[in-house]
Amino acid sequence: MNPKQKEKESITVETLFVENKKRLKLKLISCKDGFHKQISERDLHRPGLALAGFVDLFAYQRIQVFGNTELAYLKKLTPASREKIFKKLFSFDIPCILITNNNAPPPEFLRFSKASGIGVFRTPFSTTKAVHLLWDYLDEKFALRVHIHGSLVDVYGVGILITGRSGIGKSEVALDLVAHGHRLVADDVVTIARRVGGILIGYGNETLQHHMEIRGVGVIDVQAVFGIRGIRQQKRVEVEVELVDWDSSEKYERLGLKEITSEILGEKIPKIQLPIYPGKNISVIVEVIALNELLKIYGHHSAKDFEARLTKKMQSKLRSLKEYLGRDFE
Repeated sequence: MNPKQKEKESITVETLFVENKKRLKLKLISCKDGFHKQISERDLHRPGLALAGFVDLFAYQRIQVFGNTELAYLKKLTPASREKIFKKLFSFDIPCILITNNNAPPPEFLRFSKASGIGVFRTPFSTTKAVHLLWDYLDEKFALRVHIHGSLVDVYGVGILITGRSGIGKSEVALDLVAHGHRLVADDVVTIARRVGGILIGYGNETLQHHMEIRGVGVIDVQAVFGIRGIRQQKRVEVEVELVDWDSSEKYERLGLKEITSEILGEKIPKIQLPIYPGKNISVIVEVIALNELLKIYGHHSAKDFEARLTKKMQSKLRSLKEYLGRDFE
């Protein structure tokens, strides 16, 4: 698996406003002149020190958040002091400004923002909540992404990424799993994004939208055939199952003690290479893989537990043998 990864470089201020207008209850209180400006960083900034005059480390390229503290400080200043601060502040190429708690900025603030072509939005939410919602949105927008050829299915709540060479039967296995009551996330092209905490989230292509190509049948609409129960929009990717052609000369893992991993966007997930041949029920095996992964999450590792029981039994027999030999006085 040699996927290409890509990180979104920037979004426009207009995109930010349109996509968050309802969720953050945003209201534009300045001009639209700055809607073309680019936002290139996911982090937010509160310009406390910049308002105090220290701009040596001012992260002006980020969205600036003005909360109760910033507005209270500005209101205590004289109009002349505010003019001086705003003249310096708005000389920077700030993408946009967010004012929280429905605060009303000083008149000079809006005058300078309009003159500089910097959009100013206001939200009724508290600074903590607004920052949380906005950061979550930006984290998703700027997340490192990769496109992988395969299928992603939610099997018993475990995100199973099915990979393998072209034509090996990935879509057929995914379809069989959906027929067994599991849910398809994506087929053919799976987009995976790395979110905060190293969580890998997989979702489908907007064009395909839960359609599958089955050789000999054609394209089918999984949602239309199986209903809403057969699909989901996104799922955490937790295990990769790679379908490989059966090779009698190959030594495959039989106990499950040797664990291999797959690395996606710098994060490692368990990987199982599953040899296939005619008559082998791959779907049932994938279901067992998902259930076994759930057992591991709850602290039960079947292979290791079996090895421990086997070792204990062997040690018990060895102790019995030593006791027997110890009574042999000939």
